[in-house]
Amino acid sequence: MKYSEARQGRVFILRLEDGEIVHEVIEKFAAEQGITAASLIVVGGADDQSQLVVGPETDRGLPLNPMSHQLRNAHEVTGTGTLFCDEEGTPLLHMHMACGRQDETITGCIRSGVKVWRVMEVVIHEILDTGARRLMEAPLDLKLLHP
Repeated sequence: MKYSEARQGRVFILRLEDGEIVHEVIEKFAAEQGITAASLIVVGGADDQSQLVVGPETDRGLPLNPMSHQLRNAHEVTGTGTLFCDEEGTPLLHMHMACGRQDETITGCIRSGVKVWRVMEVVIHEILDTGARRLMEAPLDLKLLHP
């Protein structure tokens, strides 16, 4: 385990609008507001054809080959995530959502593009006094959190 200590900063409340791509809007907002680290929660709706990463094809071996799932119809969602900047200072969101419709739920990472259906509420809790960053790390070739 690796860790660091930080403190809470500003709290932002966002309402995302129909058709917006969740990670794109949040990362742009973070850049505009100078948010370099945060935790987030979301509730709302995900639109038809939104994409989720739902795991690697296999739990063994590299490279990682992510599996994708496309939502059919609108889904109710709840999600949680973190936002940290990479080595260039670009805010990167890592968020997982549970997306449900009737008696089925699919959970995955939103980095492939989740589109808002009607409205989505986001609460961003800024994290201050941290040097935590997302840095490229082998052998996974992912930008992983370095607290």
